[in-house]
Amino acid sequence: MSDASLHDAVKIGIVSISDRASTGVYEDKGLPALQDWLGRALLNPITFEPRLIPDEKDRISATLIELVDAGCSLVLTSGGTGPALRDVTPEATLAVADKEMPGFGEQMRQISLKFVPTAILSRQVAVIRGQSLIINLPGQPKSIAETLEGLKDENGQAVVHGIFAAVPYCVDLIGGPYMETRDEVCKAFRPKTAVRPHRA
Repeated sequence: MSDASLHDAVKIGIVSISDRASTGVYEDKGLPALQDWLGRALLNPITFEPRLIPDEKDRISATLIELVDAGCSLVLTSGGTGPALRDVTPEATLAVADKEMPGFGEQMRQISLKFVPTAILSRQVAVIRGQSLIINLPGQPKSIAETLEGLKDENGQAVVHGIFAAVPYCVDLIGGPYMETRDEVCKAFRPKTAVRPHRA
């Protein structure tokens, strides 16, 4: 395994959005799922900024702004993206956006549609604010991993690329740290001209 000191440090905000989990009615599974997957996927040393908050639009927007201002180059949210009345994560995310990145939401729905027809009800969005990429993810740990990692055949080859394959290059383009992935989890794609030589 690569020495973490060879890789840029990265600060990642992870936000689980749930009325019931935030009040202790049930255990939050979003934050552990995000932290576990990112820990397996990235070679970089990671500082996590975790937040567990209720489905309240202003609170979500304020949390996203706080994490961006704290230097998180990537912010991932979990939950609150369905059609229910309390599902306001996309609206809260768009409210703080400088740019919208619709391809992330489109690809997440394509992946989830391989499993359930109700994936068309999901409203995940991704945006850029300053030098940070913010992405809404599903609420279920299994769906989080599927959308980030994509679908693989029995030989481990990608059948449908997960959205995280495009995240490191996007972060490059907005001035963030150089994120490097473990290929067996999720192979990041960069144009050849954007690939940093491996350091000994």
